[in-house]
Amino acid sequence: MIKLKQITTNDKELYKYGEELMTQSFPSDEYRDLNELRQYVDSLQHFHYNIILNDNTPIGILTFWSFEKFHYVEHFAIDSKLRNGGYGQKAIAHLLQQLNHPVVLEVEYPEDEMSERRINFYQRLGFELWKEEYVQPPYKHGAKPLPMYVMVHGDLVNTTDFELIKATLYKEVYGVNK
Repeated sequence: MIKLKQITTNDKELYKYGEELMTQSFPSDEYRDLNELRQYVDSLQHFHYNIILNDNTPIGILTFWSFEKFHYVEHFAIDSKLRNGGYGQKAIAHLLQQLNHPVVLEVEYPEDEMSERRINFYQRLGFELWKEEYVQPPYKHGAKPLPMYVMVHGDLVNTTDFELIKATLYKEVYGVNK
């Protein structure tokens, strides 16, 4: 059975697993400095660092932020040895069932097979692709911003909510006031 377990750095073994999976699953420009991440995990109440468990065995990570009008999934990864086994779908379905507000996430432009598959994966789970112009600010000094699309699950409308989502993510997640 899939469940999410929110942890802190005090959960040493699980945190080590999550941090290793983060660094293996994402290019270094796509996550914040690990010391900064540890501070967020231990001090920000609206930031949730979760280990995905299947029958109490860690199989992935899912981090998200809780805001007034929506939740934002920042990082989601299933252990590479377990991918394509349905765990990702079960984990996102479980998350959507647990949260009481719409869910937002960012995806890369569909420029290759993997990015197209990622978008299709979320669309099968009921997410809508918004093609408004959006650039993910860099996580680290010297890194480049990344052009992205936003995907949304739930009761949000791109014509009225996109600017709120963008402003919230820029300020709260990336520390940019635009």
